[in-house]
Amino acid sequence: MLQAIRSARRYVHLETYMFLTDAVGELFGEALAEAAERGVRVKVLYDAVGSWTARRSFFTGLRARGVDIRPFKPFSLSRGLQHLLKRDHRKILVVDGAVAFTGGVNIAAHWAPEGQGANWRDDVLRIEGPAVHALERRFVATWRMAFRHRFRTWAAQLRHRQAVRARSRGNVSLAVLSSRRGIHKAYLHAIGRARTSVLVAASYFIPDRKMVAALRDAARRGVEVSLILNGRSDHPFLEYCTRAFYERLLGAGVRIFEWQRGVLHAKTAVVDGVWGTVGSFNLERLSLGMNHEVNAVFADPGLGRALEESFRTDCGSCHEVKLEAFRRRPTWQKLLERLLFLFRKVL
Repeated sequence: MLQAIRSARRYVHLETYMFLTDAVGELFGEALAEAAERGVRVKVLYDAVGSWTARRSFFTGLRARGVDIRPFKPFSLSRGLQHLLKRDHRKILVVDGAVAFTGGVNIAAHWAPEGQGANWRDDVLRIEGPAVHALERRFVATWRMAFRHRFRTWAAQLRHRQAVRARSRGNVSLAVLSSRRGIHKAYLHAIGRARTSVLVAASYFIPDRKMVAALRDAARRGVEVSLILNGRSDHPFLEYCTRAFYERLLGAGVRIFEWQRGVLHAKTAVVDGVWGTVGSFNLERLSLGMNHEVNAVFADPGLGRALEESFRTDCGSCHEVKLEAFRRRPTWQKLLERLLFLFRKVL
């Protein structure tokens, strides 16, 4: 991502939930400012809630150097609770209409390479070809919605993208979904049609009834259903609420692995080694009902095989939860799980 920004010649569009003023944030900030100073048009949209700990002076300094950086929905109780709760959870980087990135990675030291940060586990896709335009449209739509501002160079950018698409054709069947319900339905459809395997890595897992039923049904018809979930979440209440689903899933034959090396932040799935998705959408209620999300969904044996291999490698850094051992957990944990389960729609 940094290399793409440093190589930009025309424009950079970055949309992120977290843009923190730590070592990684300052590294990206410097790359964005240097791009703006050499004449690249740089627009950055960060979520005001996700980035609330960042220094305002940092963003002011970037604006002074030519970066058009703006917060999405700053704090304003006067506009109602829904305005405050409905956040921009997307992670999109588009450079020159030629290359794009999307996944679960924010701009913060949590996602620095192992040994250099908080060691969070995540996935991101680097995309070239026609799908880049689909991600850029999501960025432009969010910018217009937030600021009611049209890009002055939109027509020129459109002509450039049409020329790029005419020269390039992708070799992976891929779609970009930004509808929360659409992403959820894509998951359910793929799981419902699975024949051999359903592998899901989910950082925050508080599924609705349809998702639980789909996973249980797949396991009962002989499909390998495996989940990698957080063994040590950055949101402890969510961790205990997630475990309230374990017995029903384990009892149906679903295998559950808890990630042990730091915090899992991935939102990735692969079905039958062919269909897969990577993006910002969590299998929990805020993603399904409130947040702005984006996922890349693909059907490709090569990419599917790579994601499946990555998943199975990650299982080696996990503790597998067994039903009999899980049933012997302390009574206080069972009570806490049941209590938090009652609030699953608002956690």
